[in-house]
Amino acid sequence: MLTMTMVAVVGRPNVGKSTLFNRICRRRHALVDDLPGVTRDRITAQVSYEGKTFTLVDTGGFVSGDPERIAGETREQVLLALEEADAILFVSDAKTGVHPEDVTMADLLRRTEKPVFYVVNKVDGPEQEALAAEFYALGVDRVYAVSAAHGRGIHDLLEDLTAAMPEDEPPEEETEADAVIRVAVVGRPNVGKSTLVNQILGERRVIVSPTPGTTRDAVDTLFEKDGRRYLLIDTAGIRRKGRTYQKLEKLSIIKALGSIDRCHVAVVLLDALEGVTDQDLHIGGYVQERNRGCVIGLNKWDTLEKDPKAVRRLLDEVKGRFRFLPHAPILTFSALSGKRVAKLLPAVREVYEQYALRVGTGVVNRVLAEALERHEPPLVSGRRLKFYYATQASTRPPTFVLFCNDPERVHFSYARFLTNHFRESFGMDKTPVRLLFRPRTGREANR
Repeated sequence: MLTMTMVAVVGRPNVGKSTLFNRICRRRHALVDDLPGVTRDRITAQVSYEGKTFTLVDTGGFVSGDPERIAGETREQVLLALEEADAILFVSDAKTGVHPEDVTMADLLRRTEKPVFYVVNKVDGPEQEALAAEFYALGVDRVYAVSAAHGRGIHDLLEDLTAAMPEDEPPEEETEADAVIRVAVVGRPNVGKSTLVNQILGERRVIVSPTPGTTRDAVDTLFEKDGRRYLLIDTAGIRRKGRTYQKLEKLSIIKALGSIDRCHVAVVLLDALEGVTDQDLHIGGYVQERNRGCVIGLNKWDTLEKDPKAVRRLLDEVKGRFRFLPHAPILTFSALSGKRVAKLLPAVREVYEQYALRVGTGVVNRVLAEALERHEPPLVSGRRLKFYYATQASTRPPTFVLFCNDPERVHFSYARFLTNHFRESFGMDKTPVRLLFRPRTGREANR
């Protein structure tokens, strides 16, 4: 499985971090990628350069006050960057010279074994090269004199940055018989994700603490259960917008969302005592956008199950507010006591089996014909919508291509009818299903 390199851009305020970020991304604005539930800022982008692909993260400026704050918050934030990122771009300002905060951060950065690239920005021409030389006083072997605003020196920086990265791995090819089911446990801080992971594994594999945010990285654990292999991913809690107080905590959240990208099935964990929050819905929305299998888990259920009215009210709330994930099974359990946790992996396995299901072309077309007979396509602007042929294009999730005379005129309500009919006919009630409508051309036109 490809794990993408993460590169963090760090430095004091107003040294040009966002300008450098935009230059590398070839975007005009720093607001480039909206990740639901991360922060008010959009701070990440995927970059490809000379055959290497990496995630670039723009961070907020490090602001110091009294010496205690430098030793406390700044140290903590830089250490978080060192922990989460695979490489660091440390940006300074040539026009202001070496700042005391540059010295403080450079001292911390020298302690990491990860690649650190010391970038001196705002070197707009050859006559300003001498300004960059001052930064060798930080005790570094190489500084990169660049102008993020004009693109000067960016090529050399990217050449060396990508040379330090591992080669992009080709996608893994695996048969369904030996496939590892990748399961990400995601949710808000302190809903019991690590406790659930430990309960599933039957041992204390990850740190559990009542302090929100204890888990800051995705922790992968490979194990086997009932003849099936799983990769269980415990992730950092995903806070709601505006609640990510530590700027470099964003890195942990981005990795948590990245775990959804690389999983097959996401377990969206909720706190039964708190009910459904807007942030729970944001996380569910991210799972839906990425077309991942999903199980909704209501944790701490043992504190609620003695009140039948509260139970019914909460289940109705979950079904109603997560109606955009109608296929997701809803399970109730207590991660702390282990009660009913044993039902989780069988549910995950069932979701995955539907998620990876492939249907023969003949069966797909027979089901399409049944759907057309049950509900004839509507007239659109006086023209009858016609479907000719269908095939399953891919799995994970099951994706079907339907060839018709006018794809643009397929109304969402008819598309929903076809999707539901396919679900019912193929036994895909617990997985996302995608239908793509295409015009009949080439080989399809001769069918």
